[in-house]
Amino acid sequence: MKSSLSRCFRPILVGLLLTLVAIQPIKARAADDVAPQAAGAAKVPDNPFPNRVPAADLDGGVEWLNTSGPISLKDLRGKIVLLDFWTFCCINCMHVLPDLAYLEKKYDKQIVVIGVHSAKFDNEKETGNIRKAILRYEIEHPVVNDANMTIWRKFGVRAWPTLVMLDPEGFYCGYVSGEGNREILDVVIGKVIDYHRAKGTLDETPVRFDLERNNQKPTPLKFPGKLLADAENDRLFISDSNNNRIVVTTLDGKLLATIGGGQIGDADGTFAEAQFDHPQGMCLVGDQLYVADTENHLIRQVDLTKQTVKTLAGTGEQARGRSVGGKLGETPLNSPWDLEVVDGVMYIAMAGPHQIWSHRLGSDSVQNYAGSGREDIRNGRLDEAALAQPSDLIAKGTTLYVVDSEGSSVRAISTQADNDLEMPKGEVSTVVGTSDLPMGRCLFEFGDVDGVGGEVRLQHPLGLALSGDTLFVADAYNHKVKAVDLKTRECTTWLGGGEGAGLDPVQMSEPAGLVVVGNSLLIADTNNHRILKADLKTKAVTLFEIPGLEPPTAMPTTAADEPAGEAAISLNPVTIGGDMLTIELRLSLPAEHKVNMATPVTVRLKPVADQTLIAADNLGVRHEAAEADGRLQVKIPLAAAAGQGEFEVKLVVPYCREGVGGLCRLGQRTYRLPVVVKADGKNAPVVLSADFLTE
Repeated sequence: MKSSLSRCFRPILVGLLLTLVAIQPIKARAADDVAPQAAGAAKVPDNPFPNRVPAADLDGGVEWLNTSGPISLKDLRGKIVLLDFWTFCCINCMHVLPDLAYLEKKYDKQIVVIGVHSAKFDNEKETGNIRKAILRYEIEHPVVNDANMTIWRKFGVRAWPTLVMLDPEGFYCGYVSGEGNREILDVVIGKVIDYHRAKGTLDETPVRFDLERNNQKPTPLKFPGKLLADAENDRLFISDSNNNRIVVTTLDGKLLATIGGGQIGDADGTFAEAQFDHPQGMCLVGDQLYVADTENHLIRQVDLTKQTVKTLAGTGEQARGRSVGGKLGETPLNSPWDLEVVDGVMYIAMAGPHQIWSHRLGSDSVQNYAGSGREDIRNGRLDEAALAQPSDLIAKGTTLYVVDSEGSSVRAISTQADNDLEMPKGEVSTVVGTSDLPMGRCLFEFGDVDGVGGEVRLQHPLGLALSGDTLFVADAYNHKVKAVDLKTRECTTWLGGGEGAGLDPVQMSEPAGLVVVGNSLLIADTNNHRILKADLKTKAVTLFEIPGLEPPTAMPTTAADEPAGEAAISLNPVTIGGDMLTIELRLSLPAEHKVNMATPVTVRLKPVADQTLIAADNLGVRHEAAEADGRLQVKIPLAAAAGQGEFEVKLVVPYCREGVGGLCRLGQRTYRLPVVVKADGKNAPVVLSADFLTE
């Protein structure tokens, strides 16, 4: 969600292709912006940000996540820092995450991304809920809970998302708001790296964070999103979103199939070969299951008879800007979140552009059906009305009900224009929640208030289900299910009483999907990784069990996943005796730093050529705990009493600033160690001194 108060301008660096926007007011040029030149030294390029100013500090947050402790600007000295100001409800913020992941991978030794979570909704201020969002979005950088928006104010931020850049010397360079800025940032980062590498102020030591995911165990369901029931054929479809698959069961929980191998991707093929990227909503026509493959920005078609998956719509690239549509395989989509079919027309909740799109099954086109693209809650003609992150759809007769999560409202859209999709003439109205307030205020009118029509306050609702004239709403951030009487527009709390995982009384955590099955309501209790079954009459709740469902098989970690090291240091041959090769490491660390005692030192030993000194079982990667003074010994049994061999010894040493520990650098050294074993050799350790003082 982007605030209507945001403003962007690009006045300064266009000539250099450095279009990082909205540099704050120019102050006196820092005296050290011109680097000293040694005689004969290579010329240092011009500073791309000559008018930089000292950055504000990062204190003021409630708690740090995805890291073992707070991080200060002092810890980040030498790194380019991107501060990502976000809130986890925001679709635009979600779109920025792949760009950040791309930059983090490309510049893994030069940049550090810090997520500054400055919440919109009350539910988002809770550290535990941010932790779940970090896991759900698979974020791999530190995040500070800026619940009081202290850091937000320090940096003068006015919109979600906003990215702020700090240079390796701790100076503020500028910011860019909105999404779609990967290319701009890529160019800017390259220029800043060139300048600070030449100046000698760039620290290219890899860093390490204690990620929240390291403390999580795999679960059979992982953040399940949407549910779809096929009563006629006794089937239930579950979008097992963070396991990147669709789970198919009977209506009483017998496992029938899993669609997708569990790895992120967009491959078509058999159920086992197919790949998804955080799928959400589904619809069913006969034996054709259509899936909103949300983070692939695709619509997938599953043939349940042939057990195959293919791509129906989208290019795999996120659409930028507003689009009226086009050919199925040529038109980019933007975060499709749910699907519904009415009279042969598939309606798509396109969360990214805040619109409802449509596709007549069998045709070769897809197009916008309702919504101007403005993010707001405004009623009126289909082409003039505004929606705000539509996240679920359900039809009753010729009315399509839509849950608008960012506007905390439920909308109603006419489908009577189906015969003329080129020029729809229907209407959009609001069932419950606010609408038509000035200055985008609808986006900030939320709460937990039962009532009628415009009196109602929800908090980021995500799911819908129908039973007669009762519309059930998954009021996600209130951790409840609400019931709306469609005749009177009265909304009441139906189930739930606070965040948690209890069943007596019933508690939930950000439920996102609902479906009515007979006399029961099934609920995707998303953050609790489970499905609940509630009796429609008694409201008694039980767990919906799926015997035999297992998490997807994890991909093996390979040596290629290790951070790249520097050139190997060649050592003189050593001669030893006995039955053990003992390597003693002596580590020298920068002032105020110590070895991270919570994380082992990694030692990898591999032969340079064929050898018989050490058995294959004793080669490979070892994780050793260092002493407080930075010493450790690695003992490797020998397989021969005499002989020689040459080995590569690679060290990865995590060390942190003493007393903080939030950011740990990964010191790396690689050695070439020739070893000679003789019967009369000394049984003494081989000492390797690793000096990280200049990292």
